[in-house]
Amino acid sequence: MIKKILLCSAAAVLLIGIILASDYYNTYKRDNIGKETVILIYKDYNYDSLINAIKESGALLNFKRFEKAAKKSEFEKHFEPGRYILKPGMGNRQIIRTISNGWQEPLRFTLRSHIRTISRLSSFLGENFEADSAQFSQALLNDTIYKKLGFKKETVISMFIPNTYEIYWTISPENFIERMYKEYNNFWTPSRVEKAQSLKMTKDEIMTLASIVNEETNNTGEMPKIAGVYINRLKRGMPLQACPTVIYAHLDTEPGIKRVLKRHLRIDSPYNTYKNKGLPPGPITIPTIKAIDAVLNYEKSNYLYFCAKPEFDGTHNFATTYTKHQQHSRAYQKALSNLKN
Repeated sequence: MIKKILLCSAAAVLLIGIILASDYYNTYKRDNIGKETVILIYKDYNYDSLINAIKESGALLNFKRFEKAAKKSEFEKHFEPGRYILKPGMGNRQIIRTISNGWQEPLRFTLRSHIRTISRLSSFLGENFEADSAQFSQALLNDTIYKKLGFKKETVISMFIPNTYEIYWTISPENFIERMYKEYNNFWTPSRVEKAQSLKMTKDEIMTLASIVNEETNNTGEMPKIAGVYINRLKRGMPLQACPTVIYAHLDTEPGIKRVLKRHLRIDSPYNTYKNKGLPPGPITIPTIKAIDAVLNYEKSNYLYFCAKPEFDGTHNFATTYTKHQQHSRAYQKALSNLKN
């Protein structure tokens, strides 16, 4: 009889143990992620916001099970903002530990070229990171910050080298600028610096000319030749007469110019290279690395002019004399008129 009681008791204890172990496993260890999901936790989130964000992400297989685990942990008292990737195979304990300890995943961030202004750059960064566009704008326009790094308001955009970087989503605008300055210095290798010096140009001047070349053509093969034309003009003291700089000068008054007309050339602006000799005060866009290297490795020639080909194939006719350039220009204008008709 005693033996039966002991056996029953042992069986009961074992059963309770199995139930508890099963409950523990299901609550904390069992896979609870259906598909890989990125979740963003903002600095101003409270616990309810956090739980709602996790629930609305749709990543969880069993939300009630997760909520039970969260309530039994210190999750409510401590969690870190960040960009987290919830992956299949993660149990509730791992999810909670990941967010509690701030084990966020870096963002593979691609900084685009062809961004013309600090305002647009700020908006682009605000779309990709936790800080909003106003916070990025405030930092980028802070003269204490950019002067410390050796830039002016007109040249600060030249710090940004278009590339793909791994950066934490929660990075502050100030730390982002520091990171970009580090990448900028890494980009300017001794070889590139030496080439700029041989041209008797500063880094900012190289970036400014590269931005013009970048806006003149999408044909990377022609970039060194176009850069050579502008360098020839600079050496001769001729105005650059670059239409992209005139378009940039009209950004506030007439944005979206598709074709530069004579009236556009009358604008009084330091960016009007038809009126002013030399380079404008700073870049008119963030140039591609290929455009920067095209300037540093420009094609030597006697060309002083270039004009889009009438075939509209994205390439240009180059000329050493204004007379020849006019012939190219007339052919292009005729083709353009025929296209409109």
